[in-house]
Amino acid sequence: MLTQAPKGTQDMLPQQSHRWQRIEQSMREICALAGYREIRTPVFEHTELFQRGVGDTTDVVQKEMYTFEDKGNRSITLKPEGTAGAVRAFIEAHLYAEALPCKLFYVSTPCFRYEKPQSGRLRQFHQNGIEVFGAKDASVDAEIIEIAMKLLRANGIDGLKLNINSIGCPACRKAYLEKLREWLRPMLPGLCKTCQERFERNPMRILDCKEDAAKLTGAPAMLDNLCQECADHFEKLQQYLKALGIEYSIDPRIVRGLDYYTKTVFEIITDTPDGGELTVCGGGRYDGLVEELGGPATPGIGFGMGVERMIMVQDMRGIAPEAPAALDVFVVTLGDDARREGFRLVSALRERGVKADLDHAARSMKAQFKYADKTGVKKVVVIAGDELAKGVVKLRDMENSAETEVPMGEIIDTLTK
Repeated sequence: MLTQAPKGTQDMLPQQSHRWQRIEQSMREICALAGYREIRTPVFEHTELFQRGVGDTTDVVQKEMYTFEDKGNRSITLKPEGTAGAVRAFIEAHLYAEALPCKLFYVSTPCFRYEKPQSGRLRQFHQNGIEVFGAKDASVDAEIIEIAMKLLRANGIDGLKLNINSIGCPACRKAYLEKLREWLRPMLPGLCKTCQERFERNPMRILDCKEDAAKLTGAPAMLDNLCQECADHFEKLQQYLKALGIEYSIDPRIVRGLDYYTKTVFEIITDTPDGGELTVCGGGRYDGLVEELGGPATPGIGFGMGVERMIMVQDMRGIAPEAPAALDVFVVTLGDDARREGFRLVSALRERGVKADLDHAARSMKAQFKYADKTGVKKVVVIAGDELAKGVVKLRDMENSAETEVPMGEIIDTLTK
C-alpha cells in the first residue's frame, strides 16, 4: 500500500505536466483579458462553512465530504468545491469595500469528495473556476459563459452545447416548491429512495434524478413560476447570449446540486466519440450566499470546470497537446577540465533562456550520447581534451548526426540565434 496512491486519487507525472500547464495558462490569459484576478484559498475550511454555504440537504454535505476533527477538537472539512471558500475570503478580507464587481478566478484548486471513483470523477480532483461578486445584471452571466466556452475551445474541446435555466429566487421558489410537492406526492411511493428522501428537504433535486427521469416529464417547471424580476433577468440573459452569437437551449431540468444557486443556472456539454454527452462545465448565480455566510447582501455568480475531465475529453478525441522538449541542448564532456568548462557553458546557456543540461551521473561519452538521444534533444555540444586545447567545441545535430566545429567563444551565440 505504501507504493500505491489512495483510491480515487492520481499522480500528475512529468509526462503530463505540460497538459495541466497549458490549461492553466489559457485560464490565466483568458481571465486576465476580462479583468479577473487570481485567488487561492485553503485546502480545508471550518465544516460549518460548507454546511451553511453548500447546504446541509445536499448529497455533497450529507454523503461526500471529508470531515475530521483537528487537534483542537475543531470540525474541519477538505473543500468539496471552490465557491464557499472564495465567498468566505471575500467577506473576511472585506473585498466588498473595494470597487465592485470583484472578479476572481482560481486555477487547479484541489477539491475532495468521497464518492465512487469513475472515469473523469475522482475523490481528489482539481477545478478551474470563476467567481464574480457585486454584479447583478445578466450581462455578467453571459460573460462568464463566454469565458468558459473560450477556455474549452482554447484546449481543443469543441462540439459544445450550452443549456440554461432559471431556478428563481427564494420569493418565487417557495410557492413553486409547494406546487411541485403536490404534483409529486401521489407518485412518491414509486420513486427511488433518494427521491423520497429529497421530497421534503429539496424537491427540486428530484427533477435531476436519472433513475426516475421518465416519470417526471410532466412536472411543473420553475420557468413557468418565476416572479417578474427573475423572468426579466432570464430574458436579458438570452438577449446577451444572442448578442455574443452564442447558441443555447433552455433546459428546465437543470437545477444543479448545491443549495446556494438562484436565478441563472447553466451547463456546458460536449459530445463524446461514442455518441454520448458529457458535462464539462457547470455554474450559476448565488445572489444570497454572501449574506448567508455573514457578509453584506451581494449578488454572486460563478462556474467550476474539472481539469481532469478536460484532459479526459482531450484523450477521447486524440487531441492531447504535444509535450515540449525537455532540453534544447545537452553537453557531453570527457575529462575533468572539459567537465568544468561544460558546467560553465550550461549555466551560461540557461542564463540566455536555453534549456541545457549535462551528465550528472559520471557516465562514459558513449553513455552520455545514449542518454541525450533518449531525451530527444536536438543539439549536443561535445567538449573533450583535443577540442579544449584548440579552444573549440563540436556541435552535433542529433537528427542527421552532422558535426561542426565552433569556437568556444561563439557557441553561446550560435545556440541562441
